[in-house]
Amino acid sequence: MKKRQIGKTGIYVNTVGLGCMGFSHAYGMAEDKDTAVHMIRKAYALGYDFFDTAECYTGENADGTISYNEELVGTALKDIRDKVIIATKFGVQHKGDHLELDSSPQTIRKSLEGSLEKLQTSYIDLYYQHRIDPKVEPEVVAGVMKELIAEGKIKAWGISEVNEDYLRRAHAVCPVSAIQNRYSMMARWHENLFSVCEELGITYVAFSPMANGLLTGQFTPESKFEKGDFRNSMPQYQAEGYKKAQALLALLKDMANQKNCTMAQLSMAWMICKKDFIIPIPGSRKENRLTENFNSGNIELTAQEIKRIDDSLDTMDFAVFGGH
Repeated sequence: MKKRQIGKTGIYVNTVGLGCMGFSHAYGMAEDKDTAVHMIRKAYALGYDFFDTAECYTGENADGTISYNEELVGTALKDIRDKVIIATKFGVQHKGDHLELDSSPQTIRKSLEGSLEKLQTSYIDLYYQHRIDPKVEPEVVAGVMKELIAEGKIKAWGISEVNEDYLRRAHAVCPVSAIQNRYSMMARWHENLFSVCEELGITYVAFSPMANGLLTGQFTPESKFEKGDFRNSMPQYQAEGYKKAQALLALLKDMANQKNCTMAQLSMAWMICKKDFIIPIPGSRKENRLTENFNSGNIELTAQEIKRIDDSLDTMDFAVFGGH
């Protein structure tokens, strides 16, 4: 599997990274610590070397205590720290039914120290602003990142759910190495950033590359998710949204059969083969899924095959979480 560079940093990772959020956040009850740590280490053994977490990825353990995702990642990777790339994020706190955004310089520094402690490391490879804070100018955030890089506390920085204006303004102060935006066959509204990524040498890290699991073909509106699983309320898992996705799921199934791969693998190979600066970070708690997802990086699609998919997508309208 050919590695991909994160920005212009000289940091290279395998084509598929691991989104660790689901071990403790958004997908029902948190995985127990020993199992989560074991699976993250299993992912490393399978070939994963790029692990994504965030300060705000927390959940509830079976005993009522809080599960901190960064602690799971830190515990799993502490003795192989020099062999992996860890990304985490600042600037978001979950407050019931809404997000509280704070990217003030003092909060960034406080968050970083907390993340370093939970991750059991002295530096962060890639530190993201998790969401744009309308109260803080991009130049201010970038200025803090420049200081943290100079201090050796982070190696590179990125921005999640960013737009072009904010990205360019931030990049002018301190080069941005990566953006992390939603991207899948059902969520293409950030493709306008591709040309900006190519121009500035920025990596596009794609979260939810399988539309929160729908593109695996394994789930339907009748699927039962745990209490607290965000998929319970996502539009693609409601009857109308699922109906809108049928043509895409049929196309995926047909092409996956032709390529002798799974629908999940094809959905990620589509973006990997489309642009050499895209790195998907699917997540799973199951070893067979971890293996399946990682092997997406070995599937080749031609430009003609990608165009066939894109042309079909252009005719489709989806109901999907995280729209415009």
